[in-house]
Amino acid sequence: MESKYYDIAVELKEIAQKGLWFSKDEYDLERFKRVQEIAAELMADCTDADKETIMKAFQEDTGYPTPRTDCRGVVFKDDKIMLVKEIEDGGWTLPGGWCDNGQTGSENVAREVWEESGFKVEVKRLMGVLDRDKHGNHPTYPYNVYKLFYLCEIVGGEATPSNETSEIKFFTEDEVETLELSEARTKLYQLKWMFDLYRNPVVHAVYD
Repeated sequence: MESKYYDIAVELKEIAQKGLWFSKDEYDLERFKRVQEIAAELMADCTDADKETIMKAFQEDTGYPTPRTDCRGVVFKDDKIMLVKEIEDGGWTLPGGWCDNGQTGSENVAREVWEESGFKVEVKRLMGVLDRDKHGNHPTYPYNVYKLFYLCEIVGGEATPSNETSEIKFFTEDEVETLELSEARTKLYQLKWMFDLYRNPVVHAVYD
C-alpha cells in the first residue's frame, strides 16, 4: 500500500513540476505549488524523510521533469569483476555516479572509474540501460533514474582509494554473492547480468 501511495506522490510531484514550468498565471502557480506540497506530505508518510527535506529536493529539481542518469563502469580482470567499497554505507558497488553535463556517457564513466578506483580505462561497449525503479527495491528517490552500464578495459593506473571509496577489489561471480552490496547503487542480479554479458559478447545489451 505504501508503494502505491509513493507512486501517487511521484506522479503528483511531476504534475506540479510541469505546471510550475509551463504556467504563467499566478493563481495556477499557487495551485501547482500546493500540489507539490501535497506530494511532499504524501511522500513523507511513505518514507523516512520529512516533508521539509523532500520539499527542498523538489525545489532543486526545476524545469521540465526528465530522468536523471547514473553511469556504472564494468571492469573485468582475469574473469573477476572490479567493485569499490563505498565509504558512505560500507557496501560494495560498481564504480560510477551521476553523469555530468558537458560529457558523454562514456566520458562520464571513464572519469568516475578513475576517480573512485585509480584505474584509467577505455570504454568498450554499452552493456545495459535500466530504469532504476523497474529493477529491484532500490531506496526511493523523488525522480526517475536511468542506469547506464559500460564495459571498460584497464589501460593504466593502480588501485587507489578515494574520498568516496575505501577499497578496490576484484571478485569472482561466486564471491559477489557473499558481499554486502551498496543497494542504492548496485544489485546482485545486475552483477550477474554483467558476468553473463562479459562471457557472451555477442549478446545485446539489456534494457528497460
